Amino acid sequence: MQVVEYRPERDAFAWTFGGVAPTHRIVPGTCLRLWTEDAFSGRITSTSDRATAVLDMSEVNPQTGPFFVEGAEPGDTLAIHIAELTPARDWGASTTIPLFGALSVTERTALLHEPLPERTWIYQLDRAAGTVLFEATSADLRLELPCNPMLGTVGVAPPGREVRSSLVPDVFGGNMDTPEMRAGATCYLQVNVEGALFSVGDGHYRQGEGESCGTAVEGAMNVVLLVELIKNAPAPAWPRIESDTHYTVVGSSRPLEDAWRASQIGMIAWLGELYGLDRIDAYQLLTQAAESPLANVVDTNYSAVTKIAKALLPGAAAYNGVHRHLREQARTL
Repeated sequence: MQVVEYRPERDAFAWTFGGVAPTHRIVPGTCLRLWTEDAFSGRITSTSDRATAVLDMSEVNPQTGPFFVEGAEPGDTLAIHIAELTPARDWGASTTIPLFGALSVTERTALLHEPLPERTWIYQLDRAAGTVLFEATSADLRLELPCNPMLGTVGVAPPGREVRSSLVPDVFGGNMDTPEMRAGATCYLQVNVEGALFSVGDGHYRQGEGESCGTAVEGAMNVVLLVELIKNAPAPAWPRIESDTHYTVVGSSRPLEDAWRASQIGMIAWLGELYGLDRIDAYQLLTQAAESPLANVVDTNYSAVTKIAKALLPGAAAYNGVHRHLREQARTL
């Protein structure tokens, strides 16, 4: 197995999907050991920092990559297995940002009242306990919350020569912000350009469904990925995630109903591939079996999730068992 280790310098971050030259060319089957910077580009480090004072909004959500996968062609499917996610710092940061967040006036939801005030929280990480510490600023409340590392952003170059901000989720993946993107999961993305050109970033030490205020517990992350290429199989119209327990589809759009619809349609297609169901049978099964957590309701496009527990379904081997194969490989690392 080829192993590539890469820690990008600040001038090597990618800020878009598409329009960026690859940092590496890799072959399918490669193991990547990477470092990703937090969504704030490391500029928020204390509770006294305010986003409007320290952030450069043209340099948020830095991505590690892109990686050119040899042999990847439009219509193929890229499988990215997240083998390990380990916080690279002993703290993470979250903040409220004016004109951003699900419960604040924004540029898209224009109202006469003022934006919510800025405030910053620093969450200390207890590695031994596997927790992050929430400390309220308005009351004497401290809570140890489970640390659940995830990647907010996993994506490939979009089709049609498009260049999209690393803040945007869409059919190419991107800033989906779903806690389903955790260690042990395999993400399936449709290849749109030669080499796929995929990047990852936006590590979260913890995030609730929806990412309500717009920022999770943002933190730098050590990431171990296994990359595989799937030829001659239906490429997913929307990003898919397979874990040991669930099949998941992420749809991204506005309004939120359309993001949810995209994820539902995506799951109907996947059920058809797995079990030979027509769309109406799959629609009925989906109605009785699906879970629909939110991923984000703050980004340029919202992201909604449709997931079905494998325990409710007959055994199947999505993409001829790629997830199971990558899980076994990950155990040998």
